[in-house]
Parts: sequence; structure tokens; C-alpha cells
Amino acid sequence: GGDHTITYPILQALAAKHGPLGLVHVDAHTDTGDIALGERIYHGSPFRRCVEEGLLDCGRVVQIGIRGSSYDPDPHKYCREQGFRVVPVEECWMKSLEPLMREVRAQMGDKPVYISFDIDGLDPAYAPGTGTPEIAGLTPAQALEIIRGCKGLNIVGGDLVEVAPMYDVSGNTALLGANLLFEMLCVLPGVKTL
Repeated sequence: GGDHTITYPILQALAAKHGPLGLVHVDAHTDTGDIALGERIYHGSPFRRCVEEGLLDCGRVVQIGIRGSSYDPDPHKYCREQGFRVVPVEECWMKSLEPLMREVRAQMGDKPVYISFDIDGLDPAYAPGTGTPEIAGLTPAQALEIIRGCKGLNIVGGDLVEVAPMYDVSGNTALLGANLLFEMLCVLPGVKTL
């Protein structure tokens, strides 16, 4: 739950302890906007604010599942300029993400990593209970591949955001969110799994 704004103060606290962090970010949107309705801090801007404060090790930031409408002809330009790896959803369609996650693990190395998972990274057919749904997203199986693919990384924290149960009378979005959080707990360093 919570919108993606919550990630910003969490990363401030973790970076104060660990230094600039790597980031595995699953989302329909890059969340690197600047100002909306006169506000600099909102759910579409946390990662721009993090870059400005030096909270992220930008060469170790990967954004997976990015898609949707934009007001800019090159919506990923800012991210690329920072050194982020942007993986548009088209590169994920109808395939296993295990090969991608091998690359991500190599990119992250053994330095501290944070996982930030926006439920709208998933297709709204599976997770309609969110405020900014975008069609043609990731599947639940791909979400599991991403999270399980983080096993072995030096994960220092994670979140799952933007679940809005009132938009999903079936309860499936909340169920999916809870299961993804459980999976995140299972890949934390030192956790023993079968």
C-alpha cells in the first residue's frame, strides 16, 4: 500500500547508512517526473528527488516493465542520462525474465540494493486495484521471476506500493501484493528457503 512517494524517505534513511544504493524498480512508470500541480514531491517524482540527493548509485539502477502514455516524445531520456537501465515492457512480453535477472544480478554486484515494486508494473488484468493502471504489463509469473531473481543480492530493503483495494472488488490485487511481499522477504540475505 501507500503511493510511491513513500520510497523517497526510506531511501534517504538507507543511503545515510549504506551510501548510494542500487535499485531494482518494477513499474509502469519511471517516476522521475519533476513537478506536478506545483509540487516537487509526489508519486511520480521520487526517483528524480533521489538522484538529486545522491541517494542512488545510478549505474546500478534498473527499471523493468516501463510503459504507458507520456507527455514527452522521449520519456526515458532523463533516466538514460542518469545511467539507469530502462527495460520497456515490450522487451518482456511473452518471455521468461530469468536471463534479464542474471544480467541484473551482475550489474548490482555485492553492494547494497533496494527493491521497489509498483503493483502497476503488472497488467491490470491481474492487478486492477491501482490508481494509474497501464495496459500490456507484466504477468504475475514474471513478477516472481524478477523478485526470485534478486536472491543473492545484498538487499537492504524493499517495498510494494500503489495497491488500492477499493478499485478491485475481487481482492486479487491485494492478494497478489501480499504474495509478492512474501516473496521479497524470502530473498532477503540470510533467509533460508527450501
